Amino acid sequence: MTLRNKFLVGIGCIALAIQLVPVDRENPPVETEIPAPENVLAVLQNACYDCHSNESVWPWYGYVAPFSWLVEYDIEEAREHMNFSTWNQYDADEQIDMVEEIWEEVEEGEMPPYFYTPLHPEARLNAKDHALIQVWAHESP
Repeated sequence: MTLRNKFLVGIGCIALAIQLVPVDRENPPVETEIPAPENVLAVLQNACYDCHSNESVWPWYGYVAPFSWLVEYDIEEAREHMNFSTWNQYDADEQIDMVEEIWEEVEEGEMPPYFYTPLHPEARLNAKDHALIQVWAHESP
């Protein structure tokens, strides 16, 4: 066996071995929903819920290491920052701040992230989606 073949076999063994590293794909229970009009909720569910809720749907690449590790990390970080499924855990001031932050992130093009939308085109926000979120954010108590 040539050195090149040994190298390729070694890489293949490593690629197989890392698949054994466990990843937690279980969604915690949903405690509550964010109070939003149905049309706004639909936009949030399409663009935000995979990361910012306990209703994450894992994409195909979320089952292949090392991508699965990155997806798990992103979901954990997103839920820690804001979780629509545990909205009841935030006090009234936090909820107001978070709704404002939702609009700011959308307005600045930060959310959904640029690296998410190529594989999730349904998460792209159009002008109508922007307008819905803006009106909702400015009208929310």
